[in-house]
Amino acid sequence: MKKTLLPLPPWTLATPILGWLLLAGMGMGLRFGSAYKALLVLGLLAGVLAAVHHAEVVAHRVGEPFGTLILAAAVTAIEVALIVTLMLAGGTATTALARDTVFSTVMIILNGIVGLCLLVGGRRFLEQRFELKGVNASLSTLAAIVVLTLILPSFTTSVPGPFYSAKQMGFVAITCLLLYGTFLFIQTVRHRDYFLPQEADLGEDVHQPPPSNQVAAVSAVLLVVGLAAVVLLAKAISPLIELGVARIGAPAALVGIIISTIVLLPEGLAAVRAARQNRLQTSLNLALGSALASIGLTIPAVALVSIFKGWPLAMGLDVKSIILLVLSLFVSILSLGTGRTTILQGVVHLVIFATYLFMTIFP
Repeated sequence: MKKTLLPLPPWTLATPILGWLLLAGMGMGLRFGSAYKALLVLGLLAGVLAAVHHAEVVAHRVGEPFGTLILAAAVTAIEVALIVTLMLAGGTATTALARDTVFSTVMIILNGIVGLCLLVGGRRFLEQRFELKGVNASLSTLAAIVVLTLILPSFTTSVPGPFYSAKQMGFVAITCLLLYGTFLFIQTVRHRDYFLPQEADLGEDVHQPPPSNQVAAVSAVLLVVGLAAVVLLAKAISPLIELGVARIGAPAALVGIIISTIVLLPEGLAAVRAARQNRLQTSLNLALGSALASIGLTIPAVALVSIFKGWPLAMGLDVKSIILLVLSLFVSILSLGTGRTTILQGVVHLVIFATYLFMTIFP
């Protein structure tokens, strides 16, 4: 039987093109004021959703664990590009942007996304299982990278914290790449079975036939086109985000949370959907893999910009944030340390996430 194109949703085909049309019309469109700005925001959100949808199509074609790796790489590419473009546009005024965005990404993933997945899955299936070895590998790598990039800078003495010196920044950037690269090797080659869901836990949707090579190729092209549009749209609306945060009198750290939320929204939805299908292993692969990619790739990228431009890069967290981060890692190790989860672990993670949001807005 001749393979035909899997009917991709029309909106996923049109969204990347519409994103570029919005960018092309910015010169004239901004004359319309708020209406066009609202279109830019909607175009950005739709672009993120479409990009990750195409990543899911490609991921389904290549299978696990490469599928979740592609999703994590797509989301991280968006985040890295957003941070770098905002840094280049804002100069030294964005010295803490990378730290705030990476920190918020880790907190959103470890507590918001993971907590929601555990709650939704536990509510529907009472208890869910996953491969403990893979999650342990993810958490140990994540803990090392988080401490080196977000906590240690507050306690070094070569330069006053929360800054690294240029040599320290370069060393930490290399260690991040080394740790993340080793994790990828373990995940995709040496111990791939650690990250594969057990057959008994697979949901019904997993057994759907994968898309054809032709469909996967179309989605791959649209993924690249969509990511480029998302980056430029985000750069265009970044002043709106900063202005809105300033108007409500919220701390500047809220900008990083908003950026991370926009980027992680589609991946979070995919993780929750997998948990509802009793595929918690896939949910955790998505969440923890994205957290690792976020730090392991973002820090080297912004470090390169910082060293090349000679800009200081504030990386160390304050005491309150360090406490919340350490608490999140500690609870994650406990709640994911048995290979089985219930709604209790989900509620605990979501309470920590709510505390993080509250303390950010009301420090």
